Amino acid sequence: MKTMTAFRAAIDKAPVVPVLTVHEADHAEPLAEALLRGGLSSVEITLRTPAALEVIRRMSHVDDRLLVGAGTIISEGDVDASLKAGADFLVTPGTSPLLLEALSNHDGVILPGVSTASEAMARFDEGYGVLKFFPAEAAGGAKFLKALSAPLPHVDFMPTGGVTPENAADYLALPNVVAVGGSWIATADEMASGDWQAVTDKSAAAAKLGRRA
Repeated sequence: MKTMTAFRAAIDKAPVVPVLTVHEADHAEPLAEALLRGGLSSVEITLRTPAALEVIRRMSHVDDRLLVGAGTIISEGDVDASLKAGADFLVTPGTSPLLLEALSNHDGVILPGVSTASEAMARFDEGYGVLKFFPAEAAGGAKFLKALSAPLPHVDFMPTGGVTPENAADYLALPNVVAVGGSWIATADEMASGDWQAVTDKSAAAAKLGRRA
């Protein structure tokens, strides 16, 4: 796994993290290359398909400039399998007691999922520096995170879930948002048809999304 310093450097450069569900292992290399051509520097591959772990393994060998994370981590088995596949960071939708115990055994970049102020406070106290806010739009969106920024200015978030090209800038303008996760960068149809230019074009547009001044 990469260090938090490396992860922060990647998202500072390009604060949009594609959150992708990939069905074919052979899509790994062209997908990684398309993201890099567009200027993105990180990607989260969800563990929702049989090919996911092989996709992570193959993408992680394409180029050291691309950090490849594993998402939808919900069990100790997911943690172990993702690390063995070479994941640079881990992302969870939430945190059960058993999952927290499994995560505590690793020192790399882990973004545990939260959707309330109490969860955010607890995860920060446990040492997690960046939290996944999920499902972002359903859980209150940018207005919720803006409200949290006053009482919890020390907690950083990566909102995911309902983030789009239209609202991503609203999130990125907040002082407590360091990146957003979005699934629009590469659709199932684009990957199935091998339309990697479309992925590159959307990656380039995402890389230009505004950050706060």
